[in-house]
Amino acid sequence: MAKHTYDMGLIGNCAFLALIRKDTSVAWMCWPRFDSSFVFGDLLDTQKGGEFSVLPASGEFRSRQYYLQNTNVLCTEIEQENGRYRVTDYAPRFPQYERYYKPLMIIRKLEPLAGSPRVRVRCNPVGNYGQTELSRRRSSNHIAFLGLDEEIRLTTDIPLTYILESEDFVLNEPRYLVLTYGAPLEAALESTAERFLRSTIEYWRKWVKSTSISNFHQEAVIRSALALKLHQYEDTGAIIAASTTSLPEAPGSTRNWDYRYCWMRDTYYTLTSFNNIGHFEEMERYFHYIANISTKVKDKYQPLYGISGASELTEQELPLAGYLGNQPVRIGNDAFTHIQNDVYGQVLVALLPLYVDARFIDPERTNPSKLVYEALHRIEATMDQPDAGLWEFRHIAQFHCYTYLFHWAGSNAARKVAKALGNADMEALATELMHKAAHRIEECYDAERGVYTNAIGSTHLDASTLQLIMMGYLDPNSERAHTHLRALEGELMTPEGLFYRYRHPDDFGTPETTFLICSFWYVETLACVGRTEDAIREFEKLITYTNHLGLLSEDVDARTGSQWGNFPQAYSHVGLVNAAYRIAKKLDQPNFL
Repeated sequence: MAKHTYDMGLIGNCAFLALIRKDTSVAWMCWPRFDSSFVFGDLLDTQKGGEFSVLPASGEFRSRQYYLQNTNVLCTEIEQENGRYRVTDYAPRFPQYERYYKPLMIIRKLEPLAGSPRVRVRCNPVGNYGQTELSRRRSSNHIAFLGLDEEIRLTTDIPLTYILESEDFVLNEPRYLVLTYGAPLEAALESTAERFLRSTIEYWRKWVKSTSISNFHQEAVIRSALALKLHQYEDTGAIIAASTTSLPEAPGSTRNWDYRYCWMRDTYYTLTSFNNIGHFEEMERYFHYIANISTKVKDKYQPLYGISGASELTEQELPLAGYLGNQPVRIGNDAFTHIQNDVYGQVLVALLPLYVDARFIDPERTNPSKLVYEALHRIEATMDQPDAGLWEFRHIAQFHCYTYLFHWAGSNAARKVAKALGNADMEALATELMHKAAHRIEECYDAERGVYTNAIGSTHLDASTLQLIMMGYLDPNSERAHTHLRALEGELMTPEGLFYRYRHPDDFGTPETTFLICSFWYVETLACVGRTEDAIREFEKLITYTNHLGLLSEDVDARTGSQWGNFPQAYSHVGLVNAAYRIAKKLDQPNFL
């Protein structure tokens, strides 16, 4: 089987994201929000997905795609028989009037590089996941696409006739395409596009300069940090798991899920990654998003929420062909209905810095005592309740070791908050719950094999129990930690160093692909237990599973090295950033550029 990779690059400005193929076509772009319908979505259906491309007029061509260094500005170079040209794609983002200018606007700069390339520009946005065709209205210098809540407008200095009739033309000077949703661009086209480009490049490079990272694989960490940044919906602070939906975890698996939402279980790891690279603005925005959700929860936290904090994320199947024919295509995610009890501890651990880190001031704004007490009471109420676990089993409920680990870690975090607040009652409750959770974790221990299983009474192993070492429950220098790690290596690791989440059957059969975040957890665990050389070797294997731009998917097929699952996967990039940080600390390298 040939190696499958996602030959696409990501652009965005924290208001929207887009994926651009190596042939210049916009494979995926949702407007006006991350979780809206696509306006370009031929990633999931080549017939209904619309098109926005700058392709050679005819014949074969070669392409090369790269980012301008330390930016999210993407360049695609096309070489054909008549010449060579470049398309520079970006979403404007830069400071203006003491705020960030981040319009719903994609700008495409076309420039000839050699010869006289002939190109054909096609722009055909769609609505309602390909079910709505938009009408076109021609004006003097733009084409308006009508039929959505707001107008989509293409402003360009290319003759409109060429675009409306899909005619090719010679690209003999720089040209510009500016596509907007809602407010159009009403300014001098070339000078504005060039100014926006310079300002956007400057913004991203300043952002990278303010990133605190070591010298350990800097380029990979920088690209991961830049990709992570784009997954934050700045308006609310939410960070989504991925920009896409329904890219299969394995071909034909039907494990095709919508990941354009914010998972509570990712909160701690995601915030840790921003903390590890020294970016507090993103942390604070995410803190506000989580605190906003926690104050309106009535009976339980859901595993995930919408980017607005919406709780109803009803799953639907769409009449689309699917990525490479993989169906179903889903929007929404019924995991919002699941019982996933680790979320309370996740929130407590994630919000801990607000109350104990001196860099954050005015913690009263989130009413810490009320929030912490509520989370502790939910831990107490769910201590004897089975759940779906972090992998969101749809028809399996168990007493998961990972859930009890976060009961323990969340209670430990609450204990630290209580000390900071001088609240003896809260500290006593947190301490009691820590002991109860620890007792349950020990019920998962299989003394004969020297390993913690995935759940009480179960024989199955699960990569999530690596966290017992990473979170400090097990002393990383203890024989128990080393024995537990060796048992997981023996059962869940492939010869390539990739890790399966688990190997036992679930609702959809036995998992076929490895889950990248688990592989990065493994690297972190190796560093924790002092196997630093092993950690470096395994980390360097993992970064070979990026695509041509350094972007990671959710899953990897260990046999072929193929990328599968939603893409780019924020969680995978979180794993890379955190693993690199953990190794750098062990190497005692300076934690700055």
